[in-house]
Amino acid sequence: MKTPILGSSYVARSVNAADNRMVNLFPEAIPEGGKEAAYLQRAPGLRKLATVGAGPVRGLWTLGEYGYAVSDQTFYQINKDWTYTAVGTVNGTGPVSMADNGVQIFIACNPSGFIYNTQTGVFVQISDPDFPGAVTVGYLDGYFVFNPPNSQQVWVTSLLDGTSVDPLDFASAEGAPDGLVALIVDHREAWLFGTNSVEVWYDAGTPDFPLQRIQGAFNEIGCIAPYSIAKLDNGLFWLGADARGRGIVYRANGYTGVRVSTHAIEWQIQDYGNISDAIAYTYQQDGHAFYVLTFPSANATWVYDVATQAWHERAGFDDGYFTRHWSNCQMAFNSEVIVGDYANGNIYAFDLDLYSDDGQIQKWLRSWRALPTGQNNLNRSAHHTLQLDAQAGHFLVGTSAAVAQYLITEAGDFLITEDNQYLIDETAGTATVNKAPEFMLRWSDDGGHTWSNEHWAGGGAVGAYGTRIFWRRLGMTLKLRDRVYELSGTDPIKIAIMGAELHASATNA
Repeated sequence: MKTPILGSSYVARSVNAADNRMVNLFPEAIPEGGKEAAYLQRAPGLRKLATVGAGPVRGLWTLGEYGYAVSDQTFYQINKDWTYTAVGTVNGTGPVSMADNGVQIFIACNPSGFIYNTQTGVFVQISDPDFPGAVTVGYLDGYFVFNPPNSQQVWVTSLLDGTSVDPLDFASAEGAPDGLVALIVDHREAWLFGTNSVEVWYDAGTPDFPLQRIQGAFNEIGCIAPYSIAKLDNGLFWLGADARGRGIVYRANGYTGVRVSTHAIEWQIQDYGNISDAIAYTYQQDGHAFYVLTFPSANATWVYDVATQAWHERAGFDDGYFTRHWSNCQMAFNSEVIVGDYANGNIYAFDLDLYSDDGQIQKWLRSWRALPTGQNNLNRSAHHTLQLDAQAGHFLVGTSAAVAQYLITEAGDFLITEDNQYLIDETAGTATVNKAPEFMLRWSDDGGHTWSNEHWAGGGAVGAYGTRIFWRRLGMTLKLRDRVYELSGTDPIKIAIMGAELHASATNA
């Protein structure tokens, strides 16, 4: 019997109803000719590129041949060889919003604003006495468009000059009496997000103030977290709120918001308490488009994959526990997907061929119900074997630090164990490891409330592609006559799970 290991993350308010957790794994659909309709693959590892300042990395941007980062209270220019130069000093401690007009980069630090001219190299704080401060900023038809803190107003700078602000260049988003928390420019339209509503404005070219509201483009879904708004898949995503509640994730469909979160995700989000500090970024890799939503106060990260419309968790792993993912912000630069660290000044590349986070363990986990939906007749059953259908015979690959715990002797530039299982090329900074990786299995017979000890199975040494990953004598289901399996691993190997086969026999008890 095929046990339903594939799918997405869905842990319901009652784990007895659903306990399908997925951490650092995501599904990829196979449209035709595949062994199964989909498989689970490992989330990308973090390959360190540089340490830019003291951190945290509060924002990333790219313009022309350079990347840019706000790390702690310094604005840096990053070269393609990952060297960098401090350009100027900013203020604040939270996330920043950035936009450019092709020459100038506007850094909104809530409330201060800064301008870097990439042609002249001049970095200045916006000192115009009419500048009211900026929470978020976008670019539209030659203007920087921004919203000040604690107001309903939207402002624009002078045309092609972010340092100059006319005292009359503002308007109020008054479709609803809520405050304006953030804006974003998409498809040459400014989306103005209030706490309970969204208005969309366009450049009408009027002489006093160039923007006007689009009639009919008003939505009674607001935004609870100003830095949760991000572009993806030719549209917008955000963490919503309105007069009736909060904690639903939406994507734009025309000028309306369509719910993309599930009841399980919404229960988790609404249980976090403070969600107004949520931050998000988006990226695409191998045709998957990801919306990455982190809750700093809750120490958790959720990811929505547009390609499969499925959610999963991303996580760091510290002292035996999952934490929020290390990434804080993102940019596409130098043919890489770059993210910045929330705790220090490190910037990393997302690498699907690296199976650790900067040399630290990246643990993955999948839990699922043993029996397919609707097939549990509440009788006891004996579980004889579980076979994992996964790619075996891998090299373990990572930085030397990731496998240093296994090293015994040192010889020249290479570190080699006595049994030649590990071969580390420190010059290249990579490791090739000839060791059978381990898969860890445990189970719960009370719906996911309590768990058995871990049972380990080998995944085959290097080149042993025909290795069968088995667990035997898995016992009898008791209590609720229901079983949830949980599979996990920490070895730095490629993970590709096509399915799992369960041999079980039912009783009449």
